[in-house]
Formats: sequence, structure tokens, C-alpha cells
Amino acid sequence: MKKVLGIVGSPRRKGNTHFLVAKILEGAAKEGADTELIFLEGLDIRECDGCHSCWKGNPCIKGDDMNEIYEKIIGSDVLVFGTPVYWYGPTALMKGLIDRLVYFNCPQNRAGIRNKKTILAVPFEEESLETADLLVSFFRRCFSYLEMDLIGKVLVPGVTKRGEIRKKTVVLEEAFELGRRSIREQGCIECE
Repeated sequence: MKKVLGIVGSPRRKGNTHFLVAKILEGAAKEGADTELIFLEGLDIRECDGCHSCWKGNPCIKGDDMNEIYEKIIGSDVLVFGTPVYWYGPTALMKGLIDRLVYFNCPQNRAGIRNKKTILAVPFEEESLETADLLVSFFRRCFSYLEMDLIGKVLVPGVTKRGEIRKKTVVLEEAFELGRRSIREQGCIECE
């Protein structure tokens, strides 16, 4: 059975990012995947200080919640990264997690992330899709460097209030279908 891990980088539970990631996971579950949703808000994820202990194949010396997240990432086939756009990039919560993916930067750990399928779920307040360009570019480069495959994304402009995305039924249906296709299909689902 395939495993899909949803990572919510929004500080708001039951907000737009939460609903969007949950809908992708719902689609994956419909295809028989085992799904899990984690919220970065409330977890103890400290900043990477560049000690490079993990580059030698050692566990991260921080001893925080990232050590459990590493195991969840390694055990998953598809990773869904959900973050609203904050100042044209990811939230600080999501950026902290991405910084700590340096753990997979050594040959001993790289196999734990290489070839993972990834999906981006990005709601944001502004109406223009260009608002998310820098954020999407950031994730593309990170995923490429870590040898992960970005297989799809859902960008949702024009949502600000908590749960407002629930009114965007067409987008939520697209997210559900993306989750389903992430389990059924191999390779890129909606590459540009």
C-alpha cells in the first residue's frame, strides 16, 4: 500500500492550507493509499545550524520533532507540501522544515528521499497567480536538488479568511483528483 504524507506549514488549523492538503489526501485515500496529515504548527522544529553531523550519516543532533518527521518522510511514497504564500515565499514553519531537509544531503541519507513524488498545495490572498512564482521556483529547486519529483501543484489565489477555500469547489475537486492521480499514475501529472 502506498503512503502519502501531507505536511501543513500554515499556522492556522482548519484554514485554507489545511483544507487543501486534506482534499489531496482524501483523493489519495480513495485510491487505497494510507494517508497521514501533520501540522508543523506546535511542533518543536529548531533551526539548522549547519553542524553537518547528518552529512556524516549521523542522526540530527537537535533531538527535536524533525527526527520523527524524517522517518515519516522516508516511509512515504508521496509528500504533499502545503503552505500559504507569506511575503512571496513559504511560511517560516515550512522554511524551517525545508532547511532541515539538509539531513538528506549525504549519500547515506539521500536514498531516503530520492525519487519521492511531491505535490505543492498553495493558497494565497492575492488574485494573481504570479504571486506564487517565487515560492514555486523555490520548491522546484529544492526538490530538484534532493532528486525528488514535483508531480503536481494546486495554486489557489484569492483566499484569505479561514476556511474560505471551501467555497472554491472546482479547485477542491482538482485537488482531490490530483491526490487520486498521484497514486494511479507514474511520473509527472501536470508538468509545465
